[in-house]
Amino acid sequence: MDIMNHFNLKDKTAIVTGGGNGIGKSSCEILAAYGANVVVSDLKLEDAESTAFEINAKGGKAVAVACNVTKDEDLVNLVNVAKQKFGSIEILVNNAGGGGAGRENPYKISVDDFAWVFKLNVFSAWRLSQLCAPEMEKSGYGSIINITSMSSVNKSPNISAYASSKAALNHMTANLAFDYGAQGIRMNAVGPGATKTRALASVLTPEIENKMLKGTPIKRLGEVEDISGAVLYFAAPISEWVSGQVLFVNGGGVQTLD
Repeated sequence: MDIMNHFNLKDKTAIVTGGGNGIGKSSCEILAAYGANVVVSDLKLEDAESTAFEINAKGGKAVAVACNVTKDEDLVNLVNVAKQKFGSIEILVNNAGGGGAGRENPYKISVDDFAWVFKLNVFSAWRLSQLCAPEMEKSGYGSIINITSMSSVNKSPNISAYASSKAALNHMTANLAFDYGAQGIRMNAVGPGATKTRALASVLTPEIENKMLKGTPIKRLGEVEDISGAVLYFAAPISEWVSGQVLFVNGGGVQTLD
């Protein structure tokens, strides 16, 4: 097998949640560039449609689906659309998530808000994996990639719900790798460091960036392509003997917010 075939995703279908912007959009684009049919899921349909339009305009194959990953009926619909449009599901990227950004003061956050962060970041990935696994087993190829975070191992103030949910996602990844491995399904995670997304831009200042770079050997913040490159690795046949792993993409260091 030549090296390009190790990355060949032709005739494989990928579902990407949160695919309308940032890391999700970049993941959709790189998977499509290597031949995958892409189901672009996003809470905002217009964002998903924009990503799908750009992929199709470049000769790829993509369809947009509105999906609130905290609603089971939306997850079921997402899987059904993928099967109807492309006939199979081989790749799942659980990218949609939220919380954190210093908004989780332990004296002020409610129990319901804390639980919602877990529903968004952990339960949705577990449920969508459960829905996709039988389709992957049927097709004979399966790769599930969870987007976690450096927050899962860092310690920062006012981020306990988000950080602990991402830590749970790491451990869930490792355990589901055992559950799904016998069916030929791989489960891995990518943990971004500080990456230039819209979410980071909302809090980033030159002072914060300089502080982050002091703990970063490769002296720049991450770009979305840095993260989607790792997604491609886990999605492609090149990583067919890799499962249960968390790959942190962080410039070799640690970036935290006060």
